[in-house]
Amino acid sequence: MGFARRSVKAAADRGMILVAAGNDGPNAKPVYPAAYDDVIAVTAVDKARNPYRRAVRGDHVDIVAPGVGVWTAASVSGARQKTGTSLAAPFVTAAVSVLIAGEPYMPAESLEATLRRFTDDIGKPGKDPVFGWGLLNARKLCEGGTGIQPSAL
Repeated sequence: MGFARRSVKAAADRGMILVAAGNDGPNAKPVYPAAYDDVIAVTAVDKARNPYRRAVRGDHVDIVAPGVGVWTAASVSGARQKTGTSLAAPFVTAAVSVLIAGEPYMPAESLEATLRRFTDDIGKPGKDPVFGWGLLNARKLCEGGTGIQPSAL
């Protein structure tokens, strides 16, 4: 077992939730650490729900989020659009954070099952190698469908 795999396993064994993505193209081999079982693998779509042209595909893909033409902070120009699965991963990370905030000791398996409830299946029915379980529906998550109480802050 290599160092990267041992590190991912050690983090997962300690209850850490890992989210990762990759941009090597649809015909590429699985990209690690996203392809490890202990990691939530994210890919990207554009606003028309088309897969990002450089996103990896495969049975390891769990979920998709916006990642094409995402407005981001830029050091010189204030803001600009950027593209990549690395732009999709923060959407999923934020969703995971919302779920953990409501139930801090939720096991990883339950977290992934709960996260799936907040996806729209946009590919073949069920999990598929292009969109995983589907497109993260952050609106549904934020509308209180989780049973999570708002923060007192």
